[in-house]
Amino acid sequence: MALTKEQKQNIVKQIKENIANQKAMVFVSFKGLKAADLFELRNELKESECLFSVVKKTLLDRALKESKIEVDKLEGQIGLIFGFNDEITPAKISYKFSLKNENLKILGGFFENQFRTAEETIVLAKTPSKEELLARLVGTLSAPISGFANVLQGNIKGLLHILKSKA
Repeated sequence: MALTKEQKQNIVKQIKENIANQKAMVFVSFKGLKAADLFELRNELKESECLFSVVKKTLLDRALKESKIEVDKLEGQIGLIFGFNDEITPAKISYKFSLKNENLKILGGFFENQFRTAEETIVLAKTPSKEELLARLVGTLSAPISGFANVLQGNIKGLLHILKSKA
């Protein structure tokens, strides 16, 4: 059933609102993706406070044009993944899901007010998260201290072994 002009305007308005509130967008092609897999992807995105939206290309083009966003020509059935809290999460989730299911293909992304190619989006998806980087930093900073404590502990244990053997 064809959409009425009013329904199309509402869809474009909703897309524009999502574009205005997003921190990142990932464009994916989901041609051949089973409904169960799509449902799994939506749930995974919902847990991370992201949104998956399927939109007709003409309506998407209109919303992007009205939002003054230039995007390369996208092929296939287009799905938009909006990230509202984190810039990298939508790319990470879509990339991990595309590794499990080859029918989901990343077409590009929109980060820091600039369109990124699929390759650039995948590189961003592979970068460690903020929490992972902070954990690495803490580990790096605490390594010398814990190493020093282990060295001192070794000397005390050695002294204890000598005293035990003499007693």
